[in-house]
Amino acid sequence: MSFHLDYFSLKGKTALVTGARTGIGQAISVGLAAAGAHLILVGHQDNMQETQNKITELQGTYETFLIDLSDVENLKSNLQPILDKYKIDILVNNAGIIYREPAAAHDVQQWNRVLDVNINSVFTLCQTIGNQMIANKSGKIINIASLLSFQGGINVPSYTASKHAVAGLTKALANEWASHNIQVNAIAPGYISTNNTEALRNDEERSKSILERIPAGRWGQADDLAGTAVFLASRASDYVSGHVLVVDGGWMGR
Repeated sequence: MSFHLDYFSLKGKTALVTGARTGIGQAISVGLAAAGAHLILVGHQDNMQETQNKITELQGTYETFLIDLSDVENLKSNLQPILDKYKIDILVNNAGIIYREPAAAHDVQQWNRVLDVNINSVFTLCQTIGNQMIANKSGKIINIASLLSFQGGINVPSYTASKHAVAGLTKALANEWASHNIQVNAIAPGYISTNNTEALRNDEERSKSILERIPAGRWGQADDLAGTAVFLASRASDYVSGHVLVVDGGWMGR
């Protein structure tokens, strides 16, 4: 069968996106909706109005669930109402937090909180929804990694450890689940203008050094990731598995 643009269509698909309130999560949610998916928006704050409005403008559909991903112990039971109602075709593990403090002084409670949100909840979501996908013999899982899945960073040891783990988990799950027609991949954003990078952008010296390293000559925007997510969520990527796709304006190639 020859290739056609319907390979990128997500009509009839249901996509769950964590951290859908702002930034990358919002952009990916709107991108998936534009491609035809029904969105399940997951966040811990009851103010998803902007994301909801953008989807409505596209005549898309959504449902919102408030779940605290840091409460890993109760996460499976909190996901059950979603699984009882929906067959999840696409899972996007986007939610993440960052804590900035030198390694020698890094607070252990903050270390644990970052790992709970950034990797422990990701594994629980993958495992819980992945079991449904295994039963259905199909699924797409997209984890949001980072340039710090490859590099060490400065003053963010917990975040770096968690994002290295996200890349490793992506590959491990891809190995186990490809035979079930489940493709597990990750997107590694470069320096994107979001809440998590606000401190860097406000640091004039650091921001200048970052921009000088990016061949594209600009900070990325959350919308730069939407098309990548649609590709990895669609039939067009059915033979892509275990890949960490860098979207960084050329940073890693320099």
